[in-house]
Amino acid sequence: MTANILYVDDEPHNLSAFAATFRRLYKVFTAESADEGRKILDNENIQVVITDQRMPKTTGVEFLASILENHPDPIRMILTGYTDIDAVIDAINKGQVYRYIQKPWMEEDLRINIDKAIEIYTLRKENRELTEKLLVANQQLEFIARQNLLS
Repeated sequence: MTANILYVDDEPHNLSAFAATFRRLYKVFTAESADEGRKILDNENIQVVITDQRMPKTTGVEFLASILENHPDPIRMILTGYTDIDAVIDAINKGQVYRYIQKPWMEEDLRINIDKAIEIYTLRKENRELTEKLLVANQQLEFIARQNLLS
């Protein structure tokens, strides 16, 4: 299965460079704004969300924090050309960001981080599914145990 990656950045040339670099490895969705990004998240099964930090209207951290309630599962990363320790702290605390990566990004480094994010997404999903199966099996065992006690 090819992973779906959403990259949000207000600079079109960054979006096209990202798409051109990674389109053979992943299904890449791009958005020029947080609103556009939300629409894609509402309509696609996205595993990894990458966003620029400095955008007009909404910062990357604000965008990631805003999607947590409706889209808690995608792994979140921030790409930025600026080093702002407050933004890093906000990203971790408010946006639950997996990685904070400096621009300009190195292709191999970013690919490795995306692959690790996909692995975490997959492991979390499998964990949820196994937990659900375990709960059902436990309920069935409790039912059988009650039936045995009654007979």
